[in-house]
Amino acid sequence: MPSPSRRTVLATGSALGGTLLATGLPAQASAAAHGSAPEALYAPSTSSDPWRAVLDDADLVWEKMPKTWYEGPYLGNGFLGSGIYAEPGRETEAVRFNIQHSEVQDHRPQFGSLFGLARLPIGHFTLEPVGAITGLDWRLGLRDAELTGTLTTDRGTLTIRGLIHTTRSVLAVEVTPSKGERDFRWVFHPADAISPRAAFKPIPPGYAGNPPAEIDEHDGVSAAVQPLLSGGQHVTAWRERTRGSRRTLYVNVAHSYPKSTALRQALTTVRTTALLPYDALALTHRAWWHAFYRKSFLSLPDARIQRFYWIQLYKTASAARRDAPAMATSGPWLEPTPWPATWWNLNVQLEYWLIHGSNHLELDAVTRSLSEFRDHLKAEMAPAYRGDSLGIPRTTDASLVNGGATDPVLGYGVGIPGQDPPTPEVGNLTWALHNVWLSYRHTMDKSILRDVLFPLLRKAINYYLHFLEPGADGKLHLPATFSPEYGGNSRDCNYDLMLLTWGCRTLLESAELLGINDKLAPRWREVLAKRAAYPTDANGFMIGADIPFAKSHRHYSHLLAVYPLYELTGDTQDEKALIEKSLAHWVGFEGALQGYTFTGAASMSALLGKGEDALSYLGQLMNRFIQPNTMYKESGPVIETPLSAAQSVHDMICQSWGDVIRVFPALPAAWADLTVHDFRTQGAFLLSAVRKGGQTRWVRLVSEAGAPCVVRHGIAGAIDVRDGHGRPLRYKDAGDGAIQVTLRKGESALITAKGDRPDLRIAPVEPNEEAPRWGLPATP
Repeated sequence: MPSPSRRTVLATGSALGGTLLATGLPAQASAAAHGSAPEALYAPSTSSDPWRAVLDDADLVWEKMPKTWYEGPYLGNGFLGSGIYAEPGRETEAVRFNIQHSEVQDHRPQFGSLFGLARLPIGHFTLEPVGAITGLDWRLGLRDAELTGTLTTDRGTLTIRGLIHTTRSVLAVEVTPSKGERDFRWVFHPADAISPRAAFKPIPPGYAGNPPAEIDEHDGVSAAVQPLLSGGQHVTAWRERTRGSRRTLYVNVAHSYPKSTALRQALTTVRTTALLPYDALALTHRAWWHAFYRKSFLSLPDARIQRFYWIQLYKTASAARRDAPAMATSGPWLEPTPWPATWWNLNVQLEYWLIHGSNHLELDAVTRSLSEFRDHLKAEMAPAYRGDSLGIPRTTDASLVNGGATDPVLGYGVGIPGQDPPTPEVGNLTWALHNVWLSYRHTMDKSILRDVLFPLLRKAINYYLHFLEPGADGKLHLPATFSPEYGGNSRDCNYDLMLLTWGCRTLLESAELLGINDKLAPRWREVLAKRAAYPTDANGFMIGADIPFAKSHRHYSHLLAVYPLYELTGDTQDEKALIEKSLAHWVGFEGALQGYTFTGAASMSALLGKGEDALSYLGQLMNRFIQPNTMYKESGPVIETPLSAAQSVHDMICQSWGDVIRVFPALPAAWADLTVHDFRTQGAFLLSAVRKGGQTRWVRLVSEAGAPCVVRHGIAGAIDVRDGHGRPLRYKDAGDGAIQVTLRKGESALITAKGDRPDLRIAPVEPNEEAPRWGLPATP
């Protein structure tokens, strides 16, 4: 195959096909964008742009009016968020554009994280037509991150374009009315600045909502100033500009504490942004999003799941940024909820898993937050342990403060094993640090290991070491702790034993990599050698030594060693049987199971290579729990479950735990064709691979760090392995269908069947059958 010219490669941006923008790329652009594509082997695509094809196919559509947040479009940039649906009680009169912001919260820690530090509702705009609404035709275009369409009334039409600008943090909605709708209007409705939890739970003594917002005009810009009893303020500023027949609303939200500087900031942002017409804003906004999507590619023959997957990437980039707060339970889209905070015993972890495989580490707020606010974690410990230990409570605000440090009874947020009623939940920080470890492993960036993971994990594990005691059996045991969210405390709680084991092993490996001779290393080794066995019974893993797993329970806190820690992987028949038995017993209790039960079960099935089971669990998730716009609810809005479902898809397509890259390890028979490009794996490899007719045709790996490369490629029979110039590469048989290839930083390996020269272009696969679009299409 002739090699593409240098001109061709530069023009396309990737010799694998598609077009990469020359500017506006997010950090850590794909290797293909900076010249690692093997020119002697890869031809530029002559077909249509594969990214555009899959993204346009995944657009959500509305041909019926959405009535709730779970049905409507949503826009965001990690900070500002807007959910769009009919104004409740006025469905034919107005459309609601919610205005919420991930930084807007209260600052009264004496009332705890769920009241005194809760996220605060801001308000909403109503778009109020002249006539009665009779129909709509909307599309949320993923590729441009933009809502477009028409609202029809008995007096005419309103043609709408709307976005939340990715860097300016401004909601811009352009409306072009027909003659009969020229007098439509926008109205802002400030919300009561009180914790949303007040509508669900008793209010703490002495707690009161903040005073009402005050709306004034400021030289052509309107502003709703919300003062806070704690000091500071948040401000919603807006202006409408008319250009010809088009009217554009510009909205910004600013939050300041303890100073009252938000008003000046919001007014300045709106004034400067309103100078730009909508088209000018859209140009830079679209450039960022186009570059974002091109960092990876996935196409599979299940149209509904493929669309769902790309929507989750859109959702994540709408809800997360590295410099934004770690996602709260509903992301930037605050709705009535009993959970107006950030949850650390599952939610945060699940929300961010998909950023690794999809090659979007620029969205990693977990690593940044834990590093930036580590001193706050010290304050959440009981005074006796603040010198050498860290922990994170179940819930915090954006700066990882719980409010427990001012609790008049305990005086701290993280419970003490064996002592504190009712729920000493102490493993949350260690689990959150597993996400940081994943970010290290997928980039091999030693600064993450040295500056964040090792020092924080050392203190998180040190807290456990204070309480480990030898028993009569000579083993090290933990006193009673709490396993999220199963009732009762238990000695040797599996949640904690499993995290403790992973933590000690990771500390030892990290110290070796960093060249640190740590005085605690002998103790970590002792824990690994002598800690109590994970409690089990005839049904598999127990909650702990005192509590069997005996009732329906949505959380897999007792199974973390299986997933996501991969400490137990079914390498032996006995271990595999234990995992299978525990999984079946867990999901066998109906009643309390929720959506993330099925994403966890899907990923555990993928670990065992059971693609049919994994797909079945995802099917149950889609049919029972996922809402029309792919959102999810449990008493209120929570977004971790759909995002974790995208990770379950990842786990079916590629796994890279244990220093082995497994290509297509758990695909169901229906996924006979599949394409993946620039999928990021542990070891900092970018994987591209194509499967056709149930056979893997080729696998390509690009090394970004020069780490050891062991790959279970899945190609039957003899193989060829070639470098980026088409020359044969030496490799070793690593057993169990894997090979080991030596790749330096920037080098690549292409694996094919021996003598085969497959088509190496990246393109979407054909769907097995038609499927309805997400949203509210006229035909379900």
